[in-house]
Amino acid sequence: MLRRCAPGSPGPRPAVRALPPSASALRQRLRQCAERIPEAEAVLDLLEKCPEHQKKGGFPVIVFEGLDATGKTTVTQAVKDTLNGVLLRSPPACISQWRTIFDDEPTPVKRAFYAAGNYILASEIAKASTRAPVIIDRYWHSTAAYTIATETSGKVQDLPPAQDEVYQWPEDLLKPDLVLLLTVDPEERVRRLQHRGLQKTKEEAELEANSLFRQRVEESYRRMVNPACQEVDASPSKEEVLKTVLQLIKKHCAF
Repeated sequence: MLRRCAPGSPGPRPAVRALPPSASALRQRLRQCAERIPEAEAVLDLLEKCPEHQKKGGFPVIVFEGLDATGKTTVTQAVKDTLNGVLLRSPPACISQWRTIFDDEPTPVKRAFYAAGNYILASEIAKASTRAPVIIDRYWHSTAAYTIATETSGKVQDLPPAQDEVYQWPEDLLKPDLVLLLTVDPEERVRRLQHRGLQKTKEEAELEANSLFRQRVEESYRRMVNPACQEVDASPSKEEVLKTVLQLIKKHCAF
């Protein structure tokens, strides 16, 4: 998936280096730190149990993406109830207890953990989609968008160009049928965060403190392809947002 560098070129860009392009690449990265981080070995054990090139079942797979406080938790639960579906999250429950450990690691190790979560989640998606619609709270696009935004400094125009390979979905990762990107204006999102009063992750604190970082994350989401994100304004009432979301699902997914 990664292009070879031309002779004399400076090598892969930071965002490309930080983002494992395949399951085999992230396994290699986790093995390199397994002696130092016991939890990396545990993640590897779970990965080894996942069949390669997962295939989804006959029911649609719908992913919800977006920054914290854009309404993902509320909307995903409502869609799950409406469609009588299965709700999954990334990183999956079997590894989510190790997030704080990997969040303190250097970027390549941290991103390998979140990428591994997507491949482990794909195994759960493959099984669940044989019996019901699958609703997912974050998947690969989150891993990629935050990596790109973190490894790029400056403004939106400093991101890799729109057609860059870094925005491509990994060839060996199960694809969803639809990806919906929930957005709200920055002031409303901050108001919701303050109302929730939850402890912030490092990246969430960065989103609040650094508007350029937030803009880079959102623009990275918008540049994702194969599949691309369908943007949904999540500012209106819960009922209105749910109505819009269900219309998009009906339009893009066959039941």
